[in-house]
Amino acid sequence: MLSESFSVRFYETDALQHVSNTVLAGWFEAAREPVFKVFTPDLDLKNWPLILASYTIDFVAQIYYGKPVTLKTGVSRIGGSSFDVYQEVWQDDVLCAKGKTTMVHFDYREQKSRPIEGDTKMALESLKV
Repeated sequence: MLSESFSVRFYETDALQHVSNTVLAGWFEAAREPVFKVFTPDLDLKNWPLILASYTIDFVAQIYYGKPVTLKTGVSRIGGSSFDVYQEVWQDDVLCAKGKTTMVHFDYREQKSRPIEGDTKMALESLKV
């Protein structure tokens, strides 16, 4: 799995003194950037070929300010035109959250999905968990 570590920012905490549940969707999206680059290496938004179909986040343990977190990202399923990205948040060697995002290879001009083929499919396969 791809791995990225960073410090929790103060503004990401809430009145209960832990990371707000709303923050994780943003963390997961930022950690999907290497997956986005499989489809658009330069991340050119004018030629963006992906659309988000759904995501779920399961909260397993609280996450706290003042300690770094590690996000782990991999691809758990590859279909004909869609794929699932599986992600985890770890802090102090404890699994704190896990999520799954379904992405669709999408043609915005034609407003329909496109097959995942060739080098793109092979690159996604290399990220399988």
